[in-house]
Amino acid sequence: MRKSYRIKREDEFQDVFDNGQSVANRNFVVYHLSRPEAKHFRVGISVGKKIGHRANVRNRIKRYIRQSLLELKPQIDPQTDFLIIARRGASQLDMAESKKNLAHALTLAGLLLDEEKNE
Repeated sequence: MRKSYRIKREDEFQDVFDNGQSVANRNFVVYHLSRPEAKHFRVGISVGKKIGHRANVRNRIKRYIRQSLLELKPQIDPQTDFLIIARRGASQLDMAESKKNLAHALTLAGLLLDEEKNE
């Protein structure tokens, strides 16, 4: 994902935490905040050391999240900022399960248009 699609600064993270709403499933927590003036969505990803004590485990989870978002990009509401926080169970998921769980969490948050009902 390009840098324009990422939330990097601490004050931007904090704004979404403080003013946004949250939803969660077993593996991910999603905080989201509407931005009506935005051209595209922005996302922040957080994977703490409780998830995996080694950097390669945390980086793998972040790669899975980024790839899932890239594949789901056309379905995501463009006028929003959201944060994805991985929970402990996320370290046990492969790519397909990670995408499925992330899509579920985004649907709960109302950020994902549910076009795949018939699958």
